[in-house]
Amino acid sequence: MIHPTALVDPGAKLGGNVSIGAYSIIGPNVEIGDNTEVGPHAVITGHTRIGCDNRIFQFCSLGEVPQDKKYAGEDTRLEIGDRNTIREFCTFNLGTAQDAGVTRIGDDNWIMAYVHVAHDCQVGNHTTFANNTQLAGHVHIDDWAILGGFTGVHQFCRIGAHVMTAVGSVVLQDVPPYLMAAGNTAQPYGINVEGLKRRGFTPEAITALKRAYRTIYKSGLMLEEAKAKLVEAAKDQPDVQLFVDFLNISKRGIIR
Repeated sequence: MIHPTALVDPGAKLGGNVSIGAYSIIGPNVEIGDNTEVGPHAVITGHTRIGCDNRIFQFCSLGEVPQDKKYAGEDTRLEIGDRNTIREFCTFNLGTAQDAGVTRIGDDNWIMAYVHVAHDCQVGNHTTFANNTQLAGHVHIDDWAILGGFTGVHQFCRIGAHVMTAVGSVVLQDVPPYLMAAGNTAQPYGINVEGLKRRGFTPEAITALKRAYRTIYKSGLMLEEAKAKLVEAAKDQPDVQLFVDFLNISKRGIIR
């Protein structure tokens, strides 16, 4: 399953039924799990571990050194989980010693062409990144988030679970879970109702999340006052607790 023109270092560890396309280069510290397919002209280097059943398309660059002037050759890593689709010309960089030392992509993500995931990003599961999504360093993306094409995310920002951003969004602050966001700079535009319906949220849960959104954005309350109301609401509707947890860990402030 290795094309004759591919260059696979003897130190690389390939699982069963791995396919390596023409002219691809696999470095000595790379591990690739079972049934993963690497297309032609891809370069996978660095201390990179890739799980099972992934499909990596042509011209991707995975595990290259971070675009960070502070990087001095430290032993940092890239970890990619299982069942991800990574389309053409994607670039995922290693982590840095200034953070966790690892850039991490979870499972079941759909990552379209020309996406950049910078050093120390932490991407959850079941996310969708449309073409030309760009993540700066240290960004966190929670499960089921959908980033529209040409979305740019500032370093250290966090995007919550079930968020959807519109095409061309520029995210400079944290986006709480369940929201739709759009614009330069990104602003909130209500709850991602259609996405929640598709994922099985009940009408009662969606109604509670709409109330939580109004508490944060429409009530005129200070953020700490709004958060106190959400704590009470979460006692009856557990999905609201995700709002509370997110606000407790937000460091850059939320979009307003």
